[in-house]
Amino acid sequence: MNTNKENFNKTNDYPTRILQFGEGNFLRAFVDWMIHEMNNKANFNSSVIVVQPIEHGIVNLLNEQNGLYNLYLRGLKNGAVDSSCERIESIHSGVNPYNDFQAFLQTAEIPEMRFVVSNTTEAGISLTDQDNPADCPPKSFPAKLTVWLHHRYTTFNGDMSKGMIFLPCELIEKNGTNLLNCILTFAERFNYDQAFINWIIEANIFTNTLVDRIVPGFPKERIEEVYAELGYEDKLVDEGEPFHLWVIESEKDIASEFPTQKAGLNVLFVKDLTPYRTRKVRILNGAHSTLVPVAYLYGLDTVRESIENKTLNKFINQAIFEEIIPTLDLPAEELDQFANDVLQRFLNPFIKHYLISISLNSFSKYKTRVLPSILEYVKRKGVVPEMLTFSMAALIAFYKGKRGEETIPLQDDQEILDFLQKEWTAYNGNEVTLFEFVFDVLAMKDVWVKDLNHVPGLTKAVTRHLINIEKNGMKTALKSLLRHQANVDGKNQTVLN
Repeated sequence: MNTNKENFNKTNDYPTRILQFGEGNFLRAFVDWMIHEMNNKANFNSSVIVVQPIEHGIVNLLNEQNGLYNLYLRGLKNGAVDSSCERIESIHSGVNPYNDFQAFLQTAEIPEMRFVVSNTTEAGISLTDQDNPADCPPKSFPAKLTVWLHHRYTTFNGDMSKGMIFLPCELIEKNGTNLLNCILTFAERFNYDQAFINWIIEANIFTNTLVDRIVPGFPKERIEEVYAELGYEDKLVDEGEPFHLWVIESEKDIASEFPTQKAGLNVLFVKDLTPYRTRKVRILNGAHSTLVPVAYLYGLDTVRESIENKTLNKFINQAIFEEIIPTLDLPAEELDQFANDVLQRFLNPFIKHYLISISLNSFSKYKTRVLPSILEYVKRKGVVPEMLTFSMAALIAFYKGKRGEETIPLQDDQEILDFLQKEWTAYNGNEVTLFEFVFDVLAMKDVWVKDLNHVPGLTKAVTRHLINIEKNGMKTALKSLLRHQANVDGKNQTVLN
């Protein structure tokens, strides 16, 4: 079946007012869908230029399809099954700065440009020592953006009305604040003048945001069915759940410029998103990152089949309700309701959310999503949480790169992959060696920020679980853990009674 190019002709040509770093499934099913909705329902009159943030991406494919693609939203909505498909027309075009750096800089010359959106993973907003303003392009996302902003500043002679509103979607705390700090640091390193630095601070708005929508992406399992339904091939077809939430924290009122509420979207403009972020990251994202290495090594491939599995269901329920929720300070009823909603979303009958896709950059995700719950649990309870530390051991086992005879397609920073491969190669089956291995992993300050071996009981607990996984396999190790925990809980209950 050949792609019918006629199906990729735009019906509208909106002004390009949004610069978007990232062409992946999430942004296309979340931000670009919202812009499409605002164009149709709130006269937003805006389109997106997508910047490919890394050397290898899909901008060429996006341009081949004229920026168009179909989005399926399928799942449970208000307790009922809901399914829809819509062609998204908010993307104008894509730019690859690695092939055409001048085309990237020229986007800064567009007078109507007003918003910058990004999703460069948790590791994207960071400082590097390899960036130089003469590079075409600089390596990191913040460095690229610094050069872009300087070009815009120069083009418009420091016009204060040409500042941008930043809406970063990276899942890190204070993502906008961190992005601003990185840009200011690069501006100083690149020896840009103080007037430009003042323009960055005064003319631009850096918001902190929180995003929430499960996006499995390209529906490869049913793609022939999709193509038959569409009548042509769409190589960028995307799929997500109906649920969506975007919380935007800003000192300045930007709701009038970004009319999401007029379009009926679930977007909240708040002064402090901390309670929303903590709840979402610890419970929803934390459950994902806790589940992935355990369920994948158990032999499962998707989130739904993991939750449907009786053993995995018990594991993740205990992790959420007994180890994550007790570390949070919001009302118990609200937390329990949110957790139950999350588990229902995991059971979406239409979505195959592959565990391997969630495993991208697992170490940085674990640091953000799960580690805070472990540390807070130890602080409050005086002991380590069994389910969460078991998951940490499973994460280390996952990076061995093998599930039986199958090779796991690991995706992470090369330094992490090289380090863990070296450690696993040196492992000789001796439990003492395994303890040293865990010690080395927990000592990775570049990953964890601190030496986790100083957390009371953590090194021993992770080693104990990893030994169990290595000796007995994931299925036996997990069932043994749950039986042991049930016995412990039973003894505690007997004492209490």
